[in-house]
Parts: sequence; structure tokens; C-alpha cells
Amino acid sequence: MPVTLLFLYDINNHAMRHLLLTALGASLLLRSVGLMAQSPSETLLLRQPSLSSTHIAFSYGGDLWVANRDGSNPRRLTVAPGTESGPLFSPDGQTIAFTGTYDGNADVYTISIQGGTPKRLTWHPAAEIVKGWSPDGKKILFASNSASSSQRYPKLFAVSLNGELPEELPVLMAGSWASYSPDGQTLAYTTIGDAFNTWKRYRGGMTTPIRLLNLKTLDSDVLPHVNASDVQPAWIGDKVYFLSDRDRIMNVYEYDRPTKKLRQVTKFTDYDVKSLSGNGKELVYEYAGRLHILEPGSGKTTPVPVSISPEILALRPTWKNVSGSIRRIGLSPTGIRMVVEARGDIYTVPAKKGDWRNLTQTDGVHDRNPIWSPKGDKIAYVSDAGGEYQLIIADQKGEKPAETISLGDPTFYTLSEWSADGKKILYQDKKLNLWYMDLATKKPVKVAMDTYGPNSSIDAHFSPDSKWITYSKKEDNYLSTIYLYELATAKSTPVSDGKSDANNPVFSRDGKYLFFTASTNTGLASGWLDMTAYDRRVTSSLYLAVLNAKDSSPFAPESDEEKSTDEPKKDDAKKEEPKKDDTKKGEKKDEKKDEKKEDKKDEKPADTAPKVVIDLDGITQRILALPVPAANIGNMESADGGKLFYVNYGGPDARPSLNRFDLKERKSEPFLPGVAVYTISADGKKLLYYAGSDNMGIVDVGGKVNMGDGKINASGLQALIDPRAEWKQMMDEFWRIERDYFYVPNLHGVDWAAVKQKYARFLPHVSHRSDLNYLIGEMMGEMVIGHNYVSGGDFPEVKPIQVGLLGADYEIANGFYRFKKVFNGENWNPNLRAPLTEPGVNVKAGEYLIAVNGKPIRSTDNIYRFFENQVGKQIVLTVNGQPSETGARKVTVVPVANEAGLRQMDWVESNRRKVDAATNGKVAYVYLPNTGADGYEFFNRYYYSQLDKEAVIIDERFNGGGMVADYIIDMLNRPLLSYWAPREGKPFTSPSASIYGPKVMIVNEYAGSGGDALPHFFRRRNLGTIIGKRTWGGLVGISGYPPLIDGGSVTSPSFGIYSPDGKWEVENVGVSPDIEVEMEPKATQNGNDPQLNKAIETVLEQLKQHPVKHQPIPKPDNRARD
Repeated sequence: MPVTLLFLYDINNHAMRHLLLTALGASLLLRSVGLMAQSPSETLLLRQPSLSSTHIAFSYGGDLWVANRDGSNPRRLTVAPGTESGPLFSPDGQTIAFTGTYDGNADVYTISIQGGTPKRLTWHPAAEIVKGWSPDGKKILFASNSASSSQRYPKLFAVSLNGELPEELPVLMAGSWASYSPDGQTLAYTTIGDAFNTWKRYRGGMTTPIRLLNLKTLDSDVLPHVNASDVQPAWIGDKVYFLSDRDRIMNVYEYDRPTKKLRQVTKFTDYDVKSLSGNGKELVYEYAGRLHILEPGSGKTTPVPVSISPEILALRPTWKNVSGSIRRIGLSPTGIRMVVEARGDIYTVPAKKGDWRNLTQTDGVHDRNPIWSPKGDKIAYVSDAGGEYQLIIADQKGEKPAETISLGDPTFYTLSEWSADGKKILYQDKKLNLWYMDLATKKPVKVAMDTYGPNSSIDAHFSPDSKWITYSKKEDNYLSTIYLYELATAKSTPVSDGKSDANNPVFSRDGKYLFFTASTNTGLASGWLDMTAYDRRVTSSLYLAVLNAKDSSPFAPESDEEKSTDEPKKDDAKKEEPKKDDTKKGEKKDEKKDEKKEDKKDEKPADTAPKVVIDLDGITQRILALPVPAANIGNMESADGGKLFYVNYGGPDARPSLNRFDLKERKSEPFLPGVAVYTISADGKKLLYYAGSDNMGIVDVGGKVNMGDGKINASGLQALIDPRAEWKQMMDEFWRIERDYFYVPNLHGVDWAAVKQKYARFLPHVSHRSDLNYLIGEMMGEMVIGHNYVSGGDFPEVKPIQVGLLGADYEIANGFYRFKKVFNGENWNPNLRAPLTEPGVNVKAGEYLIAVNGKPIRSTDNIYRFFENQVGKQIVLTVNGQPSETGARKVTVVPVANEAGLRQMDWVESNRRKVDAATNGKVAYVYLPNTGADGYEFFNRYYYSQLDKEAVIIDERFNGGGMVADYIIDMLNRPLLSYWAPREGKPFTSPSASIYGPKVMIVNEYAGSGGDALPHFFRRRNLGTIIGKRTWGGLVGISGYPPLIDGGSVTSPSFGIYSPDGKWEVENVGVSPDIEVEMEPKATQNGNDPQLNKAIETVLEQLKQHPVKHQPIPKPDNRARD
């Protein structure tokens, strides 16, 4: 056979290769090359383009790519588990700067357009995001919150290509975008972060303008701005191009600095222009998943078609371990196997012998909520295989075809349990309804509906004879009531009186009792959204109702009495006859046969159920308290032998404990401390506990057990994952979640089906989990609402390497690093530990850092590189008061992982001292970082420690939200009621915990959610003056949602605010201040704070107009004499 020598030229490696082939092989290869030469179809979802004179760079599939300007010859520049984003060409077009998330952190990198190993330039553990190049190509501009007093806003930095200490630009608060002018003298930047990534047509307080800052004089002006978002500035000569949604859809606009004229360049009406950058002569942008080159002079736009062969993308189905994705657990009737939901499939796992079994093995289908039938032959679960969730009844071994039953209208469903006779299934839907499915008629029967959303609080169980259902549901008074529902009559009867918060109903296994919990101190904690629920320890007691009026109390008095000698003992009353041995003479006795007989004898017939007699008349008089101390109790199940299991959740910082109450012994004891998730088998004899996928087991309900007993090994669970099938399912699932969970059924008027169709065309081009999140975010944006988020999912694993911090700012002096500022902390508080101020260390500002662990450090180094992988480890610093090794001392410190708390505390304390000094100690300063636990703690610590002040400034700038801070509003709204005069000492007041004088609140654009509600209610109560900038404007809240198949999550805002007079408010508007104060760059240098200054000025003026008067103790009267 003839031989052919074929030469192939590798474009990427610029190398000639040759292959020795047979003629047949050459023929086949040439055919293959010919097929490869045929251009694949155009690839969409290309993002974040950058343009040079010869190439175009972009991100796709989590990697960086570069192609010729016409889109030909696309090649991947980076291949790593971490994602790369935001490529930007250097001015000479030879280097690309980008943000890489290698080592679990976002940092600045560069790479040659020829490829190679990326070069890292920054090492700080805070995210550092590339934004641009200096015009001379020597520095890279990036944004980071590493030096911010609040993690909610970034600052701007420039780092050289050598990667030394980054230089902070003179901008107190920056947004998401920045760009140098061609001469490097002016910086165009956004002042606030983007608020519209999943919120199109956003009109709240974070509609960011673009500011032009003279870097020498610090004078600045703002591009013509309306209440819309202006972002991504790019310079061409004296003109600034940017994106704006001032006409609803994001388009390209041009601002001419000399003429101050503004014009719209592109006029798209369907998809937003998503990315814009330039090379000084031309612009490139992303629109509808494609790249486009724009010539500003002529206005000519040229699409850049790029075709990436799908063969080079890692999209093939892959076997993955899914043991870490276990979400729902259940037990077989006798505890021989357990059933779990993991990664959208249903598995059974043996307690001891055998292998795990995947019952469903479905690609692109989400199977949820498995429950095992009491007879053991079937497993029920819900599945979206048909496009909507339906009930599936499957063979427990997966050997027979499964049965599909409609559960009702399309929505989300959760299965609760089978009835003991195996003929019915109890379940709930997203719409707050409780149902049971009659498997004979295949018709759902509605039992009850909860009162308040967005999520149901109903807890329900069948009776042992399958004829009753007990459930709890909230009433109009926000307290839950226990009900008994009779299936035969479809009638519900309350058991509890509605004056306590009764929950967790469950029947005893013999059907004689109904156990439940009840609390009489729920009080203010009944409002789960309100901050007043904090620090209010709600406790419940355990109760039972005797169901049959003829039965006596299980706690009836008992008395030990001595038996008389002539009275037969109970144990001797009935002697067991010796068993007759039927073994014939000469035959060997079959021990195994006898064992089987014994086992069979012990088994209860499958259709045997206790008779449940319920006398509803007078049942409230048959409710008894169990001898168990009141506690935070929940998650109750009954077991065989008169045992009741429940979880004691303890206090806020306590570990939960699974406890067991023995009805016969009349006492409770810890069963498995540390366990809160468990279930009990249908026969009531086995318990499955779950404390993580690597810590679960099956144990007997009786006796003593320890964590680790009966351990089940599910670590080997695997599934063949087809990414494309999963991505399609998740996009469909997200679409259904928004459809069903959104707080108003019209979804703000959007045609949701049309939105799905509009973006479905991009789904085939998704090649990375981040692409799917981006696509989902685009769909979310069409709903025009806040709190709509997408996050997580199955991303390539990246091992994080933590970088340590010392709690300091640095500067370069005399060729060395010098401590510019050392932050004080609270070294008794693990969250505010300041390594350099700990006893024996005492490093001061002005000292030089000479070496780290013996390695010299100089100005040409990046200091944070020396702290890589050093968090929590001892390191030795060589420190000196002079820039020299001579006379230096050595100190041992332990770096922390995060110094954000130190920076925030430094800012807060600085503000407090400033207010105290400026007001001669008359005015308190209280900062609120959020309206969650931290905000609650900050308020209690700072407000009540300053009750000796006459007025107060509440600073809620950068407030990250959380709860509705009604508690803070109430505490600020406590006018003086009276004085009290003791014989000795000063008079005191009621209420004593109040500051009675003027109140001023400072707000800004980053205050949102609960940070919107706080100033809104502050104004509604007419408590004082609001100063600053308009707030974010997001007050449609989020609750709980079904997880996506790969562990990712999406939200769907599910409860919206409206006013006492019945009007929607705040959302997409924000809360405007009474006095607006801008934070301009020139006015905010050297720690100056115009907003705080205005607050001080205002509160002092109000104190002058309305001074706080302290009444002295009146002169004693002579009532006994007169």
C-alpha cells in the first residue's frame, strides 16, 4: 500500500508537523480535514468583547478567546477550571488584561495574544476586577473593595505590569466602570455599581451617572443624566461613548465634550446592548449574543460572526459523584434500605448489604421528594418529565413501568407521606394547599389551605388507620391551630383553642394519642419579617390529646404496692408451656427453618392497623402536658413502643438535639445530639438520621445510640450527567419558578411565555454553567424587579488558596514597605481580631516591614504575595522604625482571612468621634450596616450606650437590608412619659432607654431592601430629617424556592410592599432624602464626609430650635401637714 507524507501547520504553535500515513489513512484524514474546513454554524452568547487593530477578544464558556477582526480563526487563550472574564487589549494590542478566578479568588492577570501562561498582578483576597489600561500601556485599572469601609462599594486602583503595590485613585466611592481619556488626564467612571444585571429598566436610587474627573485638579462634572443607568464609558478623542437605558433598552450614546451635545448612536428595541469598549478609533459591543464593530464617524456597524466548533468544548456526558447533592431522605418500611433524592434522580441505598440503585436515571428531568410505601413495594416521587411536576408511583426496584398521576394544576408539589394502608398520599402545593391523592380514583382531594404566604406553614400526618389527617395551619391571628380532618366526612375540627401557637401534630403509633407542641410566648415573634422577633426566645411545651373519651390518661397516678403472699405474682400467672419438638426421631433439627418461623411469627400482617377512635366532643378537656421542660421544640415523629421523637433546637447558638420521650417511662432524654434531620420507618422500629451526606445512619428507635452507629455509606452515589440536558431542564425550571412564585400573577405585565421563546434561541450556545446563569439573569431582567437573583450551580472545582491579611494599609517609602495605618480591632472578638495590635506585637504606623518569614520584601514586590496560604498560620515579621535591617525586631503574628470588619469599625468609630467632637458631646452617632443580626447588634451596642446624649444621628449608608427594622423605628419613637425622683441620686425617666431630642438619618444609594424600609418608616413616623442620596428601591422580598437540579439557586420576589392607603410603594423608586448631598471627589479627600457634615449641621440647628429640657425634681410638698 502506498505511503503518503502529510504536513500539517499548527496555527497556534507555529510549528510544522508531519504524519506518516497509509493511503487509506490519508484518505480518511483528508476527508476529515475537509469536513472540519466546513464552517460550523455561528456561535452566540459571545460576551465582553475588546478590539485591537488586528484582533477581537471575548469571553465564552468561562474562557478567553481571540479571533481575527472578521471573526475568523477563533482560538482559546485560556483553559483552566476557574473562569476568566473581561478581556481588554493593551494599547499596542499585544497583551490582554483580564480577571481570573484561579485559586478561588478574582485577581488581575495578563496574557499575550499568542497565548501562554497568564501572569498574575494582584494577590489581595478581595475581588480585583479589571476595568481598563492606562494610555501608555504601563498600568492596568481595576476595581476592588479591598480598602473600602463597606464591602458594598469598590474603589479604583492602578497596578503596574510588574505587579507591585497597587496605587489607589482619588475616588472615594466608585461603581462598576472606569476608563482613562486618551491623554490620561481625565477619568470617566460610574459612581455607583450596576443595579440592573437582573433588573432591566431599573429606576431606583442606583441609576448611576458617569462622572468625568480631572485627575490633577479633582474637578469633576457629570454627563447629562436622567433617571436611568449610564455605564461603560469608552473614549474616542474628546467624545465619550457609553451605554444607557434612558429609552428603556440599553443602547450606545455619544457625548461630545467640547459641544456638550448628546446623541443616541444605536437604536435597538428588543435586546440590550450588553458590553461596550473601544480601541481609541472604533467601538465593539455585544448585542443579541453577537459581536459588532462600530465606526463612530460613519455610524457603520459590522457584525462579527464567530463560529466555535462544539467538539472543542467540554460538553460530553460525564459520570459524577452526587453524594454531596442529597436533599431528601426516606426509609423503607422496615429500615432495610433508605431512599434519597440526589441530582434529580431517585436512589435507594442498603443499610448493610448490597449496592445503591438508581431508580430513575433520567437526563434533563428533575425527580424530587421520594417516599416509600408502607408495604414496601412502591416508591412515590414527583417528576417534571412531562414538562410539569406530576406524581410518579414506581416499583421499588425499578423493574416495572412506573405510573404517572396528575396532582392538579401546573405548579410545584411536595409529597408528605403515604397513608398506612398504602391507598393515599398526602401532599402540598406551592399555593398553600394541603391535599391527599386517592390512588384508587386518581383524584386529588383538598384538605385545607394555609392563611399566610409566601410559604406554607402546614404540617400534616395520617392517622395509623388511614381514616384521619391531623394538620396545623396559621389563623388570622398569626398563631397556628391543630385540626383533625375526617376523610369520610371531609370535615375539619380544631383541637387547640387558637390562643396558643400549636404546631407539629402527630399521632401515636397505636392511635390513642395526638401529640403536638404549643407556645404561649410567641408574641412579637409571630411576625417573621420583623426585627422585633430578634432576641425573643420562643419556647413550646409538649402536649397530647387523648382521642378516645373512654381511655384513661397515660399519666394517671401510679403507686408501687407490695403483693400479699397468697396473691399470685403477675409473672407466674401464666407459665409458658414447653414447645413440642416435631422433629422425627433420627432427623436433624432445621435451625434455619425455626428461625424463619420465628421471624414470620413476629411480623405484623401488612393490612393490620390499630383501631383509631376519636371523640371530638370534649377533646380540649383531654389535652395533657408531657413532663418535658419548655424549649424550642419541633420536627416530631412517633415511633413504636410509645416513643415520641422531637428536635430541641436550643438557643440561637446551641446545637440541635434529637430527643426521645418514652410514654411508658414518662421521661425524655437526648437520643442523638447534633441531629435535626431524621425520619422513622413505617413499622416504627427504625430511625434514619442525617447530619450530612457523610454522616447518616439507621438505628433502632429503642436503646442507646451514638453518632456514627448504623452508618450508611452513600459516598459512592454516581450519575451520568449530560450538561446540555441539565441546562435545558434548569432553564425550564427557573421559568416555572418565576411563573408560580412571583408576588403578582401578571408578572408585572410581561408576556412570560414570549420571554422564554425570546431567550430560548441562546440555549444551544450555552457552554458553561456561568453562561446559563447569565441567560437566566437576562430573562429575570425582563420582569423589572429587585431581589431577583441567580447563583451557584455545578462549576468546575477550584481549590481556594487563602491570602492572609494583617489589618493595615501600606505605602512605599525609601524602597521599602511602610505601615501607613494599623487598624485597631477588638481582639477579644474573633471576628474583629487585629493581628498587629495583639499583646506583644504592637506594630505602629510609620514602621517599616523589612521581611516576612525571613524573606526580604522591597518596593518592587507585591506584599500580599508573601501572605499567600498563610491564614491562621504563624508568620514572623521583621519590623523596624528605619528603612534598614539593622536594629530591626521580629514579631510573630497570625494573619486573618478578612479585614473588612476592621475597616468598617475604624470608619464607624471615626464618625462617632467626629460627631462627638463637633457637637460637644451632645449628639450620638449610630451606624447600621444592615437590618439583620449585625444591624440589630450595632443598634443595641451604640444607641443604648449613648443614652446620655440629647440627639442622635442614625447612619444607614450602605445598609444591606435583612429584616424590617420595626424594632429600631419603635425604639427611636419613645417620647418622654415621666420622670422619677429618688431621695438620693439623679432623677430617672420612663422610658429610660430613649434619646428624646432631634433625630437625623443619613442614607445613600447603596442602602436597600430593609435599608429602604428603615428610612421609609422613619419618615412615616415623622421621626426626623433624612440626608444623603436616594436609596436603592427594592422592597419586594424573597423567601424559599426549590433548588435547581445541580444545586444552583434562583429567587422569585414573592411578597411586595404597599402602603396603608393601598398603593404600591418604594419598589423601583427608593426613598428620597429631605436634603440631598452629593459625595463629589474633591469634597471627599482626606476623610472629609459632606453627608455626615450636613447631618451634624442639621441636628445642631434642630437642637438650637428645640433644645432638650431636663426638669429638676420638684420642691417637696407638705401634704401631711396642709
